[in-house]
Amino acid sequence: MAVLITGGARSGKSSFAEQYAAKLADKGVYIATAAIGDEEMRERIGLHRKQREEGSFRWQTIEETLALAEQLRSLKQATDAAVKEGNKAPVVLVDCLTLWLTNTLLAYEHEPAERLEQEVDQLVDAIAGYRYPLLLVTNEVGSGIVPAYPLGRTFRDAAGRMNRQIAAIADRTFLVVSGIPVDLSRIAVSLDDL
Repeated sequence: MAVLITGGARSGKSSFAEQYAAKLADKGVYIATAAIGDEEMRERIGLHRKQREEGSFRWQTIEETLALAEQLRSLKQATDAAVKEGNKAPVVLVDCLTLWLTNTLLAYEHEPAERLEQEVDQLVDAIAGYRYPLLLVTNEVGSGIVPAYPLGRTFRDAAGRMNRQIAAIADRTFLVVSGIPVDLSRIAVSLDDL
């Protein structure tokens, strides 16, 4: 069961995802995609680690900046085996897809655009094949100004396409605005309804 949780920066989407995770399982796997690029980011990551460790929910943290599709496939295999033995599947929370996309874009910046699309397609396939509780946090970046530089526009467009692809296969999609989650899946309209 894949759930996409989107919203702007500091909208409360990560907090909502963590609270949602606690409703789905008694333990979880937290896949953190942030890369330490500077001292401020190091402090942010350290604070998030500390908050997870001190919280009441049991998290196993995996830090994965690039090989996210492979990580999900590996977790699926491990969870398949655990469930066969009678164990309950943990919830997996990926925070966040747009940081992963940034890392991937920068890693393949000098390669053809198709390479980034292939990485996103592999991730979408891994998400589609993951049948256990999976929460995916992403940023809604296309609602602001058009970036003034080419790499920024490439990122904005790629994030929009990625979010659309994942929303299409997700069981539910939430938009968090000012700390308020809105279930987009329940209020979505199809062209047939118009």
